Amino acid sequence: MEETTIQAWFAGRLPGEWFTGPVTVSIDREEVLVVGAIAVPDDAGDGDAAQAAHEGRITRFREETRAARMKVADEAQARFGRTVSWGAECGGTTRLFTHVAAPVMTRLRQRERLVLDTLVESGVAKSRSEATAWCVRLVADHEEEWLGELSEALGSVREARAKGPGSSRAG
Repeated sequence: MEETTIQAWFAGRLPGEWFTGPVTVSIDREEVLVVGAIAVPDDAGDGDAAQAAHEGRITRFREETRAARMKVADEAQARFGRTVSWGAECGGTTRLFTHVAAPVMTRLRQRERLVLDTLVESGVAKSRSEATAWCVRLVADHEEEWLGELSEALGSVREARAKGPGSSRAG
């Protein structure tokens, strides 16, 4: 339920002229990431020229809205207790501005550490930490549908817990 509340708050709080449609609000324990589509330049051209125009438009948006975005972020951080990060999408190009890179501790057995070390030794990653992040991205890229189903199921579990004994909503 908190996710819906946060998304609704941003939908109501953000200026209508910033984005060309609804924003995507991604939420985890540490961060709220707000990404919205901005207008594509009329004279963007094709290929590399279009890419450059899109990146330029994103940079302009970032600079022109910085103070107002920080004000919104401060309000949201006070209200929801999470860091707020921003991004913009223009013509298929997405750029995230300063965002959270949270450390995660895990215990790995030798076989799993060898996988990370192989990624480091082969130059795929610079460190075990970067190799772990690479593995997580790989799973996310290839298992998006399964992870989506898992997230939906988790939402149902949260709703059931909220209605259970000891909750303020239990009858």
